[in-house]
Amino acid sequence: MYHRIWTVSNVLIIISSILYIWLFSPHDNTLIVISQLFAQIAMVLFIFNVNMYFIFFLIRKTKQREVKIRLATYSRYFMKWHIKMAITATLFIIGHAGINLFKIVPVIGYVHFKMLMGYTSFILLLVTLFAGYLRHKKASGFRKKFHRVIAMLLTVSFFIHMFIAM
Repeated sequence: MYHRIWTVSNVLIIISSILYIWLFSPHDNTLIVISQLFAQIAMVLFIFNVNMYFIFFLIRKTKQREVKIRLATYSRYFMKWHIKMAITATLFIIGHAGINLFKIVPVIGYVHFKMLMGYTSFILLLVTLFAGYLRHKKASGFRKKFHRVIAMLLTVSFFIHMFIAM
């Protein structure tokens, strides 16, 4: 049951972001279109990484042994890509932010709510990466929880940023 709800919500988030970015917020400028593409790619990579929480949640909550084994096997494989996807997504976000600071900020200003949420998301991204680095070096209960909480705050922040109209 949980996995169906989670899967449908992931698909709806990706589809709604595609519709919003490409149909309701189109631009004529090539750099801005590239910036939108960078943001879209980064968002999909971050969703994959956030799904790690859901996989571990299902491992803890499910009573079916076969499901636990399958999810644990998947999570071991997926964790090998978790850091690589986070770094790749971060590089796309840096490209997205750089283009927007160059092309969008002169039009809407530095203190537009969309920009403020972008700054907030970027700071939370840096904190999440740092927390993930600490967790990778030495896992502890605090580091694990800190990484998870900051990652969830980042997720909420970047969704707010993404769906704010300019």
